[in-house]
Amino acid sequence: MPVTLDAFVMFLGWIGAAAGVVAYAMVSRGRWAASSAPFQLTNLTAAGLMGMVAAANGVWPSVAANIVWILIGVQAIVVIVRARARRRAGTEVAAAAPVAVPVAPDGLSDIVGASSVPDAEPSPREVGLAA
Repeated sequence: MPVTLDAFVMFLGWIGAAAGVVAYAMVSRGRWAASSAPFQLTNLTAAGLMGMVAAANGVWPSVAANIVWILIGVQAIVVIVRARARRRAGTEVAAAAPVAVPVAPDGLSDIVGASSVPDAEPSPREVGLAA
């Protein structure tokens, strides 16, 4: 039995719906942050696929909602990429600069004042997604 274009588009719509549910579940369970790239990329995929199905079926209000969803996702990805680039540039500068580590009287390094390594994911405030 040949696969029709309508069946293929519907299949992609189901993939998009599943992606949206996965993204929502991962954030709701605390596995992903709302400001994380995996969440935003999964949401973007879901919106694109479900918007395509809506357009193929002439459901224009859903198409409009998915376009807005895509625009929000693209903006979030741009903000995340810029924040990561700023952090990378900051860590390169920090790595190049000599750091004075205070020495405790007993000769052991006092690590209380040492800076920590940044997390892999930027915080919502760092990427501009939180007030």
